[in-house]
Amino acid sequence: MKDTSSSQTRILAEIVVFAALSTALYAIRPYSLPYGGAVTLGSMVPVMWLSLRRGVRVGFIAGAIFGILALPIDIILLPYSPIANPIQAFMEYPLAFGVLGLTGLFHRKGTAFVMAGVAVSVFIKFLLHVLAGYIFWPAIYGFPPEWGLLWPIIYNGSFLTVEFIISAILIYILVKKRTLDYAL
Repeated sequence: MKDTSSSQTRILAEIVVFAALSTALYAIRPYSLPYGGAVTLGSMVPVMWLSLRRGVRVGFIAGAIFGILALPIDIILLPYSPIANPIQAFMEYPLAFGVLGLTGLFHRKGTAFVMAGVAVSVFIKFLLHVLAGYIFWPAIYGFPPEWGLLWPIIYNGSFLTVEFIISAILIYILVKKRTLDYAL
């Protein structure tokens, strides 16, 4: 019988390590947009991998921590503040990054399902950023309101599509190499 406190300690350590790894990868940006958003070196993958390994709840917690750690990086690296107000900051950081944990809904159901999990989690993250872009950003930075949803869809789609492709490729490789089976 496994010691429950030892198992919980191990999971907590994994959350911290994978959130930190995602954060480190988030800081390495071959391409950044001026109001936030960037193409990274697969920063979403550690949280997605952990979610596939340990489930949605653990993945969501790791993703939310990743989002909280990503905010100061954006504050430092971006020419404009990524914070329009507290609701927007919560929506675009702990919540939008936390939904990466939804990848775990497709836990151990085959490569096609895992790829669907990656797609679903990135798409919901995209929707949260689009919603925040539509509600909060025009008033702050004077984007034309007549653009409606078009501007946040194009803006967020421009980097999240590339991030999705990078993440899907890396997760595919990890699944094919059977890394989820390691040390469970």
